[in-house]
Amino acid sequence: MKITNCRIPGTPELCDILIENGVFKKIAPNLTDVSGQTIDAEGRLISPPFVEPHIHLDAALTAGDPEWNASGTLFEGIELWARRKTTLSEQDVIERAVATVKMCALNGIQFIRTHVDVTDPDLVALRAMTQVRTMVRDLCEMQIVAFPQDGILSFPNGRGLMEEAVKLGVDALGAIPHGEFMRDYGVESLKFIMKLAEDNGLLVDVHCDEIDDEQSRFLEVLAALAISYGNGRKVTASHTCAMGSYNDAYTYKLMGVLQKAGLSFVSCPTESIHLQGRMDTYPKRRGLTRVKELLAAGLNVCFAQDSIMDPWYPMGNGHILNVLFHGLHIAQLTGRGEIDRSLEMITTNSAKALGIEDRYGLEPGKPASLLILDADSVYNAVRCQSPPLYSIRNGEIIARTEPAKKILAADSLGG
Repeated sequence: MKITNCRIPGTPELCDILIENGVFKKIAPNLTDVSGQTIDAEGRLISPPFVEPHIHLDAALTAGDPEWNASGTLFEGIELWARRKTTLSEQDVIERAVATVKMCALNGIQFIRTHVDVTDPDLVALRAMTQVRTMVRDLCEMQIVAFPQDGILSFPNGRGLMEEAVKLGVDALGAIPHGEFMRDYGVESLKFIMKLAEDNGLLVDVHCDEIDDEQSRFLEVLAALAISYGNGRKVTASHTCAMGSYNDAYTYKLMGVLQKAGLSFVSCPTESIHLQGRMDTYPKRRGLTRVKELLAAGLNVCFAQDSIMDPWYPMGNGHILNVLFHGLHIAQLTGRGEIDRSLEMITTNSAKALGIEDRYGLEPGKPASLLILDADSVYNAVRCQSPPLYSIRNGEIIARTEPAKKILAADSLGG
């Protein structure tokens, strides 16, 4: 396959891309090689595939079942999911998860990290998701996080269920320290999963301080443990909403610890601004971590959808470029340079969080996976929410979008 007239971020002139045996062979201007199918990008932007670094596929498409979240709070969402969880079957989870993955694939997502609730004595959702991971491998590469929604120490046999999840083949271990019954449990839960992950060569991705409580400070514990283990590149702190409520003096001290730890951060801007601040009157908190400051400190930050039509979030459609668009507004990252770099927050930054840099990116020798976006620049791709016209994975077209044609009536301006 050959793709001609490509606009690649950071490259001033148009390039051609030659793909052989599912791998990038050459990326350079005016390639004369001919190999099979040719696609003329016509000056459009080429991007690495989009990455969804934080989603809950086991709960996707369950909004309104058993009922809608009337308060819009995180806590009512947890209560509703606890009720829905009792009715799960493997087939139910598989059908909804596969439908959601297809939705994501149509929007250019080729890598997904899904958190799967393991506070279920039978681990129904986890057993189903290990099947989904195989079923969708031609569309995307999936990582599974064992996520203890109701806690590890606060849920009966929570530790045993996490250990069983390891045996079933998860890729990463999660925790929810701020959701445990007390702080000591939260600290112990982090110590437990960091040790279990280290012993089994797994990644770590923690729902950390997803609350507006300025006293919820498990991020410092996670960072200190990462420094102790020396594995910060394998550790992700998701949400960290409480950081938006920390006082500046404490945050200044914390930033130094975070830099030493080298964690990755996942922010879910559309969901966080929806769920958080619900207990406030006015001024009402935005519910977002300090995205701008974390980026300025040189830390790895990415954006994620989190939910698609589930008890926590009634919206969502797998359109992660839309999440980026809103995230830039919510985090006030609207300087021109910030916008021009922003695509990294749903591509290369997310790939780093997932630890897949060795097989990700627009470089000769790497798997030939890319998007052709209907735009001539990152700025316009983000501004106009330009869809991927082609999603190519390992040298094969897996999805296409026919651009809409808008026609202004000839007499609409009068005269």
